[in-house]
Amino acid sequence: MSTNQTLRLKTGAELLIECLREEKVDTIFGYPGGAVIPIYDALYDCSGMRHILTRHEQAAVHAADGYARVTGRAGVALVTSGPGATNAVTGIANAFMDSVPLVVLTGQVSTDLIGRDSFQEVNIFGMTMDVTKHNYAVSDIGQLPRIVKEAFYIATTGRPGPVLIDLPKNVMAGKTGLVPALQTSIRGYQPAPPIPDESVRIIRDKLAASRRPVLVAGGGVVSSGAAEELVRFAESARIPVATTLMGIGAFPSRHPLYLGMLGMHGTYAANRAVHQADLLLCLGTRLNDRLSGKAKSFSPQSWKIQVDIDNAELDKNIPMDLNVQGDIRELLAKLNASPCGGPGSEWADGTAGWQRKVPHFTAPADAGKDALNPQEVIKLLDTLTEGGAVVATDVGQHQIWTAHHYRFSRPRSFLTSGGLGTMGFGFPAAIGAAVAQGSETRPILCVTGDGSFQMNLQELMTAVDYKLPIKIAILNNGYLGMVRQWQQLFYDRRYSSVQISSPDFVAFAGAYGVPGFRAQTVEEAEFAIRRALEIPGPVLMEFNVKEEQNVYPMVPPGESNDKMLTGEDDL
Repeated sequence: MSTNQTLRLKTGAELLIECLREEKVDTIFGYPGGAVIPIYDALYDCSGMRHILTRHEQAAVHAADGYARVTGRAGVALVTSGPGATNAVTGIANAFMDSVPLVVLTGQVSTDLIGRDSFQEVNIFGMTMDVTKHNYAVSDIGQLPRIVKEAFYIATTGRPGPVLIDLPKNVMAGKTGLVPALQTSIRGYQPAPPIPDESVRIIRDKLAASRRPVLVAGGGVVSSGAAEELVRFAESARIPVATTLMGIGAFPSRHPLYLGMLGMHGTYAANRAVHQADLLLCLGTRLNDRLSGKAKSFSPQSWKIQVDIDNAELDKNIPMDLNVQGDIRELLAKLNASPCGGPGSEWADGTAGWQRKVPHFTAPADAGKDALNPQEVIKLLDTLTEGGAVVATDVGQHQIWTAHHYRFSRPRSFLTSGGLGTMGFGFPAAIGAAVAQGSETRPILCVTGDGSFQMNLQELMTAVDYKLPIKIAILNNGYLGMVRQWQQLFYDRRYSSVQISSPDFVAFAGAYGVPGFRAQTVEEAEFAIRRALEIPGPVLMEFNVKEEQNVYPMVPPGESNDKMLTGEDDL
């Protein structure tokens, strides 16, 4: 081999970084360990690519998830072998359930040690088969360019999802003269089949004949970038719109055609409209149990159409009259190409009247000026940010209150764990969103509970290190609130077992050098939020709210969507 050829050799880790740069990766969230030291060495010498050091591998994947949800690009996480990889599994499963594009790089022991119970060895390839869109185990350095190119292509096309690449240490340390792959072709993989013209014609005919149509917008509308087309279509045909939890932001919350969120914790208007509809057009939603309730009585009078890019989701939970596989944006563009017939204004105006007449928030009778309701906190956050923030939540009552009372005006603004329901998701997701935002000035809010925040509170150091402008709003009610609500309403049990003790959150924030505020009245809450939005960098706000307030309305599990608990007995 000539001297010139020798100089062109690089390590597998350096080739990996070159491949990532070819995919326009500018940020990696991760945590180092022995098996990925060669990668970190290569990353250290790489300009133009940031590494965000989280304090836990689960948080690294959640942060990459938040980055992906805000940008629409694949988030990238890097973790070591063994416990580093297993710590990442929850984040991977969360992204899989919510169709978020990720590429997760896991370290692995050298190929000659695999299968020998070596130090920090686990079969992460096998473990993650059920929670990834695809995964790879690299056994030879020559596979690396193809695998990285394919991983990003698979993660971001069709129905997005996480892809894992397992990287043995000796492959990363080996030498090669290869360069990144510039294109890829995967036999048998068709990300988005074209929408048949016949399906478009049928949908037009059904809309023209319908008198009570409803559009149900799921997370697929956001993923496909179809929000503007959806607004145009709904306005043109005068069709009311309900969203799933994952679809929030796909349709402006202040729009007169918006009915709110559908499902177990959905609004009265959304659930009633869907129950009475004669035509249901479901876009990018799998209609899971939390959305549909009792499947046999879900929207019993309607002719149902489901549109999804993933054929496996069609007819999976609710029987459909028409299934359409394809890109939602393409379908809406075809429907918008010429006006669709619709029911006129009477149906749309009537459904809007339901929402005005039967609000989904009623204050407890004993709510005086010294009793801080969680809904009031969310409404203050909405008012003082003018509905323009990126809001990440954890899971529980605060998640549902945010879905109802923060009025989102655009997509990719509401980051929450829908399918897996992962406590501890919100704060690291907000970190990913803040990193993704860069020099933009939109507020970044993390709305969380006293239970959820303690799942990943160590990431406060990450926010401090990178001076991220995240405003943390902890609704502290001293309970695992949603668990308590279920025990109280459906199990007739005492619920002292779900009371949870917490540190002094303001003092905790102070230990990290983060300003902290505590509020238990509306006046104190407004002051805290105003000050938090003025202060650069992270700020923590603790709101001491009513201990035993429930989320209403609520459809009991296994019931149809017209069987709603209103909470009037609590008033």
